[in-house]
Amino acid sequence: MSIYAISSRAQAPAPDASPATLDTAVQQVVLGIVSFTHWPQPRTPVRLCTVGNTRFSLDGIDKLAAPPGPAIATRKTTADDPALGTACDALYIGALSDADRRRVDAKRAGHALLTIAESDSTCTLGAMFCLSTDANRVTFDMNLDSVARSGVRVSPKVLELARKRSTP
Repeated sequence: MSIYAISSRAQAPAPDASPATLDTAVQQVVLGIVSFTHWPQPRTPVRLCTVGNTRFSLDGIDKLAAPPGPAIATRKTTADDPALGTACDALYIGALSDADRRRVDAKRAGHALLTIAESDSTCTLGAMFCLSTDANRVTFDMNLDSVARSGVRVSPKVLELARKRSTP
């Protein structure tokens, strides 16, 4: 199995960005990725679940969502949630133990699910998109193998997200 990653630069907060500014930047990137994703059946709203210990908050992402983008409904879930694969359309993954990651992978198998991880610097643990942040920007890698197996289609325009929101 080969892993292909595409790195892209996205929304850049100021060098002295506060945690709230970084949360907003991450939310904008996540919202952009969600808006370029197409499920086999339309999702209204897109059910965005968080699992694991996340560094960034998605609280308020629903208020950032505006037409023509999709409406978003968020909820926190656990690796043990038996409905994880059916109650979520997108999964934002924080830090998980290896055992919890295996449980999440098992529950999402066979479901059309967008996955975005914030704690996978190599983007090889199965998520479709992997976020990285520093004081100056939010970036993401895209695991093409995971996208191909996900059951959802991601428009190539997701790469424009990075170009439009980049800063020099």
